[in-house]
Amino acid sequence: MNEPLTNTPANIAQPDAWAALKQFTNARIAVGRTGNAIPLAENLQFRADHASARDAVHTNLDVDALRDQLSVLNLPILTLHSEAGNRQEYLRRPDKGRKLRLTGEKKIFNSEDFDVAFIVGDGLSAKAVQIYTQPFLHFLVTLCSKNQISVAPVSIVQQARVAIGDEIGMMLNAKLTVVLIGERPGLSSPHSMGIYITYKPVIGLTDESRYCISNIHTPGGLSPENAATQAFFLIRQSLSAKLSGVHAKIIRQLQ
Repeated sequence: MNEPLTNTPANIAQPDAWAALKQFTNARIAVGRTGNAIPLAENLQFRADHASARDAVHTNLDVDALRDQLSVLNLPILTLHSEAGNRQEYLRRPDKGRKLRLTGEKKIFNSEDFDVAFIVGDGLSAKAVQIYTQPFLHFLVTLCSKNQISVAPVSIVQQARVAIGDEIGMMLNAKLTVVLIGERPGLSSPHSMGIYITYKPVIGLTDESRYCISNIHTPGGLSPENAATQAFFLIRQSLSAKLSGVHAKIIRQLQ
């Protein structure tokens, strides 16, 4: 059966009938069409977003600038590095990003006990960490101080994966770790930060032992202040229950 004739030329971009739904999401939906192709403007935007995501993955963390930003916390700051020697090795060998490189760095750790250790890792979006770490930690450290929760020196770790926090938490004698890390960039949010909270960190834990707060970025995501409020709730809950992650949720449901 022949297609009905229309008066619209094939080279004019046609909107999708469900374009109104775009107001509810940053996802790439209802991009329209020009004939059988994606409109040029959308095609160019896709290429630009893809380039931003690639840049986010390959950008290194400016450690000196981050240390300056975190000086307002009035906490000691440790600068550490994973076993991944550079960005290329980090991307190709995730296992090395989970292990701490110790070349004379053991002397920076002490035997004092702490309730919480904050660990900042570049992850897959160093820029997200660069932007959101200071407002997040400023808000959260203040809450911890007001509630007599002791805080360990802040660790800044280059070429880091989430699990590296377990080793650092053990060496800092912390009851609980909070890992701030750049999330894998998407086409709508190349600079998003995630938070992983782990009670009683030990080497070899897997992700079911952790709480996760993700999608921290503005606009369109979770603000650093709201994320810090949620993190503080989970910190207090974990310290009280002596658990975190899936097992803590199961126990709460059974009570």
